[in-house]
Amino acid sequence: MNKFAYILLLLNIGCYTGNLIVVADLPNTFKEVSGTETTKTSNLVWMVNDSGNAAKIYGMQTDGTIVKEIRIKANNDDWEDLTTDSIGNLYIGDFGNNNKTRNHFKILKVNPLNIITKKKIIPKIIGFNLPNTVAAKDFEAFFLYHNHFYIFSKGTKKTTVFKVPNREGNHLAKIVSKYNFGSENNHITSADISEDGKFVVLLNHDKLWKLSHFTTDNFFSGKLNQLPFAHHSQKEAICFKNKKTLYITDETSSNTQGNLYEFALE
Repeated sequence: MNKFAYILLLLNIGCYTGNLIVVADLPNTFKEVSGTETTKTSNLVWMVNDSGNAAKIYGMQTDGTIVKEIRIKANNDDWEDLTTDSIGNLYIGDFGNNNKTRNHFKILKVNPLNIITKKKIIPKIIGFNLPNTVAAKDFEAFFLYHNHFYIFSKGTKKTTVFKVPNREGNHLAKIVSKYNFGSENNHITSADISEDGKFVVLLNHDKLWKLSHFTTDNFFSGKLNQLPFAHHSQKEAICFKNKKTLYITDETSSNTQGNLYEFALE
């Protein structure tokens, strides 16, 4: 391969950060991006920021340009993840609990038609509490599967998976499963499930876990593959671009700007 062809190849495949492909630098709006999602009703990548930031959903093109900015008429108590359903509704996981002081959590549902046509929308609220026998938990990851939300606790060694129905009102979360990673630094910071329901991905700062071959909603009952990144940063959001490719975002740090990455599962 000559030098000119090699340069063209690099331009076509994008910049690499280890095994992550940098798709775009995130604009300054996303200093603490905590949720990333794609939907069937839009070609944008939707994002939210963590607590302390505006209660807004942003729609971004893959070149890093924000083309939608929608105010949600609700508090950003601690928005930690985004998920979607088969008709394109977006759900915001307002369930961060880093100080373990919350006992009531919310999931905000946003109608996709309102996302397209309005600049401010009132979300529908799905609330939930943990069982009285369960100690306080922090959450940063969830997805929707068979019309139930599956919410993963953020523990350094262990996670507990809770189940909440996709229905307005207040609910008591049910424990589905628990998993022990067996070592430190295994916080789950985001999660998603493939459209066909065959693969679950769980994000960490320096790796992800791919779960497959499960037959029930105990997602840890099947095969678990750990896929390390050749890169460490505060990665807080993950979603499927398609069955074989993921979008991942990280927060801005003192040294680096946050990015939108692609990661190939196969």
